[in-house]
Amino acid sequence: MDIDDIFKIMIDKDSSDLFVRVGSPLKARIDSKVKTISENKIGAEELNSLIKKIPDMQAKEDLKNKKNCEFTFWYKEYWRFRISIFFQRNTPAIVIRKIDLRIRSFQELGLPDKVLTDLVNQRRGLVLLTGTTGSGKSTTIAAMLEYINKNLGYHILTIEEPIEFIFKDKLSIINQRGIGKDVRNYKEALKQFALHSPDVIFIGNIRDAETCHAALTAAETGVLVFSTIHTIDAASTIQRVVNFFPPHQHKLIISQLSMLLKGVVSQRLLPKQAGGLIPAYESMLLSPTISRLIREGNFWEIPKYIASGDVYGMKTFNQSLLELVESKKITHQVALEYSGKKEDLEIELRNKNLI
Repeated sequence: MDIDDIFKIMIDKDSSDLFVRVGSPLKARIDSKVKTISENKIGAEELNSLIKKIPDMQAKEDLKNKKNCEFTFWYKEYWRFRISIFFQRNTPAIVIRKIDLRIRSFQELGLPDKVLTDLVNQRRGLVLLTGTTGSGKSTTIAAMLEYINKNLGYHILTIEEPIEFIFKDKLSIINQRGIGKDVRNYKEALKQFALHSPDVIFIGNIRDAETCHAALTAAETGVLVFSTIHTIDAASTIQRVVNFFPPHQHKLIISQLSMLLKGVVSQRLLPKQAGGLIPAYESMLLSPTISRLIREGNFWEIPKYIASGDVYGMKTFNQSLLELVESKKITHQVALEYSGKKEDLEIELRNKNLI
């Protein structure tokens, strides 16, 4: 088995992830479910032979010294693979994530066109894309940055770990900095951003107070900042951002968010009836009421106002799921499985005779 063979299998089967482990057959994540795709079990010699072919010398060094490594691998024009190797039960295992480098439009991705268009046309502020791993955040961010690239004459600066989508300059100019390759860390990159005169900054992931503070500072200076957080909805996202900081700073952070947080879009990828995946989403925009709720710290009230905020383009996950069932894109069983408020959704589905 060669690494190219694995890449071909993933592309042919439209698999997002592939798992290789000694003593097990090949397994892949297809339409969000892990499935066995080969009955032949992988032997230790075969797996070690595969690992020896790694071209990244730093990855080989990390695997030897740290017992794990991560690196990316290009395959043909539109495919990139993020490879993670680690040890379990004293033997190596490999997880491969496929990245489709074709940048699609909001409509092609099944995303809220007007909401995202309004967000990318903001002149300053903070926009957060949230969801679990594999929920399509990076793909949505790429579509948003490409919209700006095509339609607005801006300088876009990305800070990523690692760089995933590669952009070509159109109406805008885009500079992409990889953590560990072009700059040592997020802290250093965000200290330098003012020297680079960006209009738009994409921060790959906000996961600590320092990065979050830098993002808010950039937004205050007149830059439009995009980033991602591993949260499941708008209310929990705001709570997570506030909790990055010690209690004595909460009042200040809440005040900044009430003015600077232009929107939160949370995604989940669901299996379609016809095969493949489709996004369900929650969208929260900074309406006067949402701004007030954030400022007052009443985060638990936000979902209620998202549900009634369709005039602004806001939508809850349940509203999105209901629309997908009505349009026969997903089954009601899938909608209930992925809903965070199953009882409420079941009532809505029964009221519309969809169950």
